[in-house]
Amino acid sequence: MIDTLFSLRGKTVLVTGASSGIGLHVAGVYADAGAHVVLAARRMERVEEAVTALRAKGCAASGVYLDVTRSETIAAAFDAAEQAAGAPLDILYNNSGVIYSKPFIEQEEAEIARVFDTNLKGAMLVAQEAARRMVARRSGNIINIASTAGLRAGGTMSSYCASKAGLIHLTHVMALELAGKGIRVNAICPGNIETDMQDALKDFEQALVKRTPMRRFGRPDDLDGVSLLLASDAGRYITGAAIPVDGGQTLTWM
Repeated sequence: MIDTLFSLRGKTVLVTGASSGIGLHVAGVYADAGAHVVLAARRMERVEEAVTALRAKGCAASGVYLDVTRSETIAAAFDAAEQAAGAPLDILYNNSGVIYSKPFIEQEEAEIARVFDTNLKGAMLVAQEAARRMVARRSGNIINIASTAGLRAGGTMSSYCASKAGLIHLTHVMALELAGKGIRVNAICPGNIETDMQDALKDFEQALVKRTPMRRFGRPDDLDGVSLLLASDAGRYITGAAIPVDGGQTLTWM
């Protein structure tokens, strides 16, 4: 029964930001769970390498080009994903994101725009495209990848914190509006996870570890359980949640 609850067999999943980090890792987890996974990102060479590796393991996988900051690529990516999978999209893992670490008064307009265009505006446009298709079928599941930075303040990360806080509240509104249309919407809020994005915080690494009750950064596989829970029938009555996966970091006051 447990295997059935967490199975994604027969499902089509689109993972954005899938060329590296959390997106690349979770795409593999979903493929292993039986889904046809479509990896979407700008860096197609990396996407194609990942697709080849997944297919070599016997998994169903495809790759499509998607730049969430260019709205004209979004519908085209969804069309290509559904054509490649031969089925409508069941699950969106809305993962694309960027980060800058710079004092608030020093952030330049272009840097602020890039963070918001990717983390909030881009995520919203991608979720809209997914939801429109899911509403027509009265079935679907959207998982937004936010951050614990959207739940608490982090010095030198004003744009990132604000964009992720916006994505969390957007998740709440989406869940409220879409629940009656058969669509679940949730957010995962990772803490510090060992990926390329953490390079921007190298100067603060020791301090961040000290502020984490479990005394370590997370690994991408620490997100496997919650990612499977929210995507599968095991989480069928969960919507509007924003779940921290952070080793207890949001429990501390400093």
